[in-house]
Amino acid sequence: MINRTTRERTDALLGAYRDVAAHHPEALQQIALAELAETVQQSNAIENSTLTLDDTERILAGQLPSGRHDLREIYEARNLAAVTTDLLLTSEPLSTDLILRWHGMLLDSIRDDVAGRFRRAGEWVRVGAHLGANPEFVSGLISDALTRYRADVTSSPVDAVARFHCEFEVIHPFVDGNGRIGRVLINKQLQDAGLPPVIVRAKNRQTDYYPLLDRYATTDAHDGMTRLLTLLLLESLHKRIALITSRRVVSLADWARANGVRGNVASNKAKRQTIPAFRIRDHWMIAEEYR
Repeated sequence: MINRTTRERTDALLGAYRDVAAHHPEALQQIALAELAETVQQSNAIENSTLTLDDTERILAGQLPSGRHDLREIYEARNLAAVTTDLLLTSEPLSTDLILRWHGMLLDSIRDDVAGRFRRAGEWVRVGAHLGANPEFVSGLISDALTRYRADVTSSPVDAVARFHCEFEVIHPFVDGNGRIGRVLINKQLQDAGLPPVIVRAKNRQTDYYPLLDRYATTDAHDGMTRLLTLLLLESLHKRIALITSRRVVSLADWARANGVRGNVASNKAKRQTIPAFRIRDHWMIAEEYR
């Protein structure tokens, strides 16, 4: 699903990350909590929320966002933050009950009529040209997907997570909240595998995310999603290792100038994760001492 070079690079980075994790568990928890607002804002933005990161930070601090926003968007930010925080703190195994509990939290005071339950008979959903699974079979299909995920010991953890995410989104088990819960489950599965969370970004969703789900729906191929999640995992690993072990992190643009690297070259390397760059508040950063 990913080429040998990327696999070897990922394995080597995982070794460094696990060494850091063993000695700095508190730092890793603080990094995850520091990412909370950005994780929430990006996931909601994929679903067309108009809240900015600043708006989301204000909401999570108990304040109102700047400008006029629909009340639903405020609840979406608060509720997804609650679910994500619960994810970071729980060791409860992944199960249908946990998925339904998180969905109930996500849609609390937004859609109480459908919160915390799968779609029922007659509740069909459509996203563009894709029609979600027949609601009468949804519960069984999710159970089958979980069983397949737990039994998937032949592939890498990221590959298994990618397959499950694609299947979950194709089933579209809920009336509302499928994408956000699906992305929460990505990080639950990564966490259970001893890996850090990732942030699926909204900016290029029309070219780098949705097409991968569409391809799975028609071909059952999830290799594209595996590659995307692997890149995001590499970025997350680079970020945590740099923040914990480096004296200082700087903007990628400043690093490129100091090291005689053209800005577009540095940016392309960051996107391909061939240099240890990572995003904070959607800005590319890197350890100052990297050469």
